[in-house]
Amino acid sequence: MEHKGFTIWFTGLSGAGKSTLSEMLAANLRGQGYKVEVLDGDVVRTHLSKGLGFSKEDRDTHIRRVGWLCQLLARNGVIAIAAAISPYREIRDEVRSMHNGNFVEVYVECPINVLAERDVKGLYKKALAGEIKNFTGVSDPYEAPLQPEVIVRSDRDSKEQSAAQIMDALRRRALVA
Repeated sequence: MEHKGFTIWFTGLSGAGKSTLSEMLAANLRGQGYKVEVLDGDVVRTHLSKGLGFSKEDRDTHIRRVGWLCQLLARNGVIAIAAAISPYREIRDEVRSMHNGNFVEVYVECPINVLAERDVKGLYKKALAGEIKNFTGVSDPYEAPLQPEVIVRSDRDSKEQSAAQIMDALRRRALVA
């Protein structure tokens, strides 16, 4: 199936549901015959960004790499889906500018107290107690998007409702049928 490539960029705090929603969306789109690639921030970090830490400079470098790869895939007719915390607005905007309008930012919003309750690894509790330094949203900044194309609320809506909301937004923009 020939179709226009573009990037769906999920951003939000750790545990908000970016990876889950990106995989659901990818399965839905593949089921309709679209070429799709998911670039999960944690997975890409182990290959493309191996050796980078979590300083602002390293995080920015990682996001630029994921963004460049998404742009390359989108330019070649693939729907690239990125699921990365991507905490800094400036770098997300830089990635957006690489895409010449073929970019859909999805903000997966969820309050920290809900994320701490969901967190099976207990990372938020440790970060809130000061045991983990530079934890995004707790002791390191997270800059929410100012004008994302889609906002889903993972504390309020089911993952199915959120995925449907994203698909509706893609249809309204005539990116998918």
